[in-house]
Amino acid sequence: MRASDSPFIADWFVVSLRWLVLLGLITSLSLGGQLLVLPNVLLIGLAGWNIALTLLAGLNRRLARHREISLGVDLLVAGLYFVLAGGFASPAFWIIVLPLLTAAIYFEVMGAFVSATLMMVVQIGMTILQTLAPFALLILGASVFLTFLIAGVFGYLSMRLIQTIRRARQSQSEAQQKKQRVENDRLRAIYGLTSSLTSTLNYQRVLDSVLDLSLSILNFEPDAPPDDRLICAVLLFSKEGSLEVGSARRLTPADLRVVLRGQEGAIAQAIENDKPVLLKDVQHDPELTRFVTFMSCSEIYCFPLRSGFNAYGILLFGHPELKFFTPGRCELLDILGSQAVVAIQNARLYQDVVDERERMIEFQEEARKKLARDLHDGPTQSVSAIATRVNIAQRMLSKDPKAVSEELGRIEDLARRTIKEIRHMLFTLRPLVLESQGLVSALQSMAEKTKETYTQNVHINVDESVLESIEMGKQGVIFYIVEEAVNNARKHAQAGRIWVNLHLLKQGLALLEIQDDGIGFDVAAVNRSYDQRGSLGMVNLRDRTELVNGVLDVQSVPGKGTRVQVYIPLTEEAADRLHHSSEKR
Repeated sequence: MRASDSPFIADWFVVSLRWLVLLGLITSLSLGGQLLVLPNVLLIGLAGWNIALTLLAGLNRRLARHREISLGVDLLVAGLYFVLAGGFASPAFWIIVLPLLTAAIYFEVMGAFVSATLMMVVQIGMTILQTLAPFALLILGASVFLTFLIAGVFGYLSMRLIQTIRRARQSQSEAQQKKQRVENDRLRAIYGLTSSLTSTLNYQRVLDSVLDLSLSILNFEPDAPPDDRLICAVLLFSKEGSLEVGSARRLTPADLRVVLRGQEGAIAQAIENDKPVLLKDVQHDPELTRFVTFMSCSEIYCFPLRSGFNAYGILLFGHPELKFFTPGRCELLDILGSQAVVAIQNARLYQDVVDERERMIEFQEEARKKLARDLHDGPTQSVSAIATRVNIAQRMLSKDPKAVSEELGRIEDLARRTIKEIRHMLFTLRPLVLESQGLVSALQSMAEKTKETYTQNVHINVDESVLESIEMGKQGVIFYIVEEAVNNARKHAQAGRIWVNLHLLKQGLALLEIQDDGIGFDVAAVNRSYDQRGSLGMVNLRDRTELVNGVLDVQSVPGKGTRVQVYIPLTEEAADRLHHSSEKR
């Protein structure tokens, strides 16, 4: 027994016609008053056989040699019943038609004529056994003629029917194959999308690949050209928090310069809920109406480029045709958008690494410049002064030998102060105590050396339990943040005292504070004119804060001192929450 995924249509035709023949036979026998005669047991058996075949057809199953067995049973039952019921004398003599129908459906014209020949033999044999009267021969001849006529007609009709079914199945198969080709093309496009997006870390190339692939995978016809009515764009958040066009297809030059806030309409809804939005009322969207090209669209599909708390931007697809964005197309765009988020995230991470490398180079360059400035402003001047005083002392030896001793004392003090400055500079360049004893000891040593060298009071207060969650590399960055802030307060704030505090603000978040009682400054005014200033203190603080994935906040009022706050996340979840809240502010 074998099974099939699709129904055996020929079997359904056979069992249906067999039921019709049985119904007709019962009707004929009832009208002839012979319903309860013995040969009708064959009809009961035939009905049971047809029930079994109906169940098999319903289960899409077949016996081995199913057609031959089915036709053989019909030939046997029809022949026996014709003989046992008395041949043409029975009102059900036309049962001989049953195998003709089965043979015509299963074996077309040839099978119908073979069955008709077998039934002709049965009719001739029965007629010879009963009588050879001329009237009986006339009936036999008419019956044989009708038998072959019915066989020919049903064979021809069956042949046409089978051809129609085969054409329908072929068309269905071709349609299925075409659909399969489209699905395969989509899978290949998605695979190509993944390969293309993962093969490059160039930010602009990733954006262009996303849009080009979106135009190709939205075609349902495999050989059709891209729909030139489809408009698409990638909008990305800038550092200032506004949405700018990163890449686009079929936008006007004016639209490419549009900048959005991303806080209203469909864009804000998609980004806030992290779910795609299909916009149908384009004319009333408060932000998308700024794009002249999108105003001709009947629908716009907005897909948010977001991963966790990080929102990178949004994908926009517009089309002038209503109901263009079917569930199938939206599903493809969702796959595209999800892959785009991963690719953009990877490209941004790679760009961050590149920026970080450049920033480290800038740090090194700035460290060299700072060292040169400090040497010029401190030890170089002191050494020059020492040389001048030594020269003066030499001249005084011949004129006033008694005053030489005092001058030598001043030279010695100046030399010792110079040594302290040089040692302090070497300490800040590479604090070995940080590597050997940790951050607290390094900060305490810095405070002592600042007091010893510059008579500047620095008070250190560190919650050592916080340091258990901060790796050594970040502790080094924290040291340099404190050193930079203390140095700024000492040089520019004229501060009498400086306080350094590091403590746990809340679960997963530490707070570093450097506060002084100096003269303070106008933060907004300094930030506005920072490009014209020679100092890079604020830049260094900001860059080093980014190295610990933190957030910098500088508070100062003229005459009331300065407070530098650095929020340091201790876990990835805390980092996501911290940056998400800072973006909202």
